[in-house]
Amino acid sequence: MSEPSRGRKVSSIGEPKLLFESSSAGRSAMLWPPEPQDSASAIPEALRRDDIAGFPELGELEVLRHFTRLSQRNFAIESQFYPLGSCTMKYNPKVNEVVARLPGFLQVHPLVAADLLQGALALLYELERMLAEISGLDHVSLQPSAGAQGELTGLMLIRAYLADRGDARRKIIVPDTAHGTNPASSTLCGYDVVQISSNERGVIDASAVTRAMDSSVAAIMITNPNTLGLFETHIEAIAEVVHRQGGLVYLDGANLNALMGIAKPGHMGVDVLHMNLHKTFSTPHGGGGPGAGPVAVGAALREYLPVPRIVKNGTRFELIEAAPKSVGRVRSYFGNFGVLVRAYSYILSLGGDGLEEVSRMALLNANYIRKKLETSYQLAYDEPCMHECVFTDRIQHRNGVSTLDIAKRLLDYGYHPPTIYFPLVVSGALMIEPTETEAPETLDGFIDAMRAIAEEAKSDPEWVKQAPHSTPVRRLDEARAARKPLLRWQAAGSPDAQG
Repeated sequence: MSEPSRGRKVSSIGEPKLLFESSSAGRSAMLWPPEPQDSASAIPEALRRDDIAGFPELGELEVLRHFTRLSQRNFAIESQFYPLGSCTMKYNPKVNEVVARLPGFLQVHPLVAADLLQGALALLYELERMLAEISGLDHVSLQPSAGAQGELTGLMLIRAYLADRGDARRKIIVPDTAHGTNPASSTLCGYDVVQISSNERGVIDASAVTRAMDSSVAAIMITNPNTLGLFETHIEAIAEVVHRQGGLVYLDGANLNALMGIAKPGHMGVDVLHMNLHKTFSTPHGGGGPGAGPVAVGAALREYLPVPRIVKNGTRFELIEAAPKSVGRVRSYFGNFGVLVRAYSYILSLGGDGLEEVSRMALLNANYIRKKLETSYQLAYDEPCMHECVFTDRIQHRNGVSTLDIAKRLLDYGYHPPTIYFPLVVSGALMIEPTETEAPETLDGFIDAMRAIAEEAKSDPEWVKQAPHSTPVRRLDEARAARKPLLRWQAAGSPDAQG
């Protein structure tokens, strides 16, 4: 395939300027009526904002064109392949958006009496039952509004359950292949973290759990499939070890996109599970929200679930606040309602068979990429993967080309880079997750680009190390940007301007 941008000088003619640079004094996008001469101003003084020094002054068309150009430079799943591993950046079907914008859902107010919320409560109740069926567990709370909050809520349930039995414990076992938020959630919940290592095949042995497990351990937090994209084949034996010592099994369900319709965590001995609706069930994702991280539990933990709870009484739905053993509220109202509506639409439109096909296609696409690239990039573990595969930069590193260089060069080919340098147990990791909706032709284009970069790393490593060559912004000083971010515009030549 062609080599993007090689030898081509990118012209700066016509490049859009910052709004501050395009400003012209006195220009405005609105025509303001003249101030009346003989009466008070139409805008009270108390409502007037002080002038902002240096605030850009532009016409309406200039503003419109500026933000339209910026929107066209955004990277989105609607415009190109998004192989970001671990985060499951899957396509959000537009039918979900239509359903979420139905007036009865869009305009409902959460403080309305339950009698006037029956449609919304019915949807939430049915979604709870759907997620319980998919997970193989008994009860679900929809309140947590993110995966990390779902983790924390799950640990709060475990702590409340054990404390209620006079068996307060102080440790959580976290494998090195678990998601990175697991240790943080454990610490926030007041637990000490005990880390155990995966074996030579990238999974956890029951023997390693046995060595770490004792009467001070409240639970194990295990991710399955783990962050290497591998299925934890010893999950039932691990659960047995933990249960034998009175502990509980928490499953990080962020990778449920590989399991739904095929395997149920509740059947593996799992006691608590959180599910990322914004990863598995196609709801919007990223930018700090929106999201949703419902928690599913076995029957023994039901009475500790957050309030309010939705109960069906005949044909009516009621909100229950009285629950003496509940951990209380973890979110205002009912969670991120619009996100929950989208997940409900997704599950209802696909049905059980459709959800299974989603998982199987995600597995197929990831293994297709794994096989096609295994001669160009070194696999972290030469095992069949689940919904994502992990490579390393070891081959390219011989010529001084790093994972970051590969990711930057991929931008020139028009693709968003995969997750890099994660999971931490793999040096120079490249984690690729294609999701289920990508066609073979799309995958082949990405594979061709990755192979071309691998060849460039051998024939012209300096060219790769200088990438990207064709993007509006070249390679940034990322360390400096992280340590000294510029949150306000600085005039050129000012002491704080970085150029």
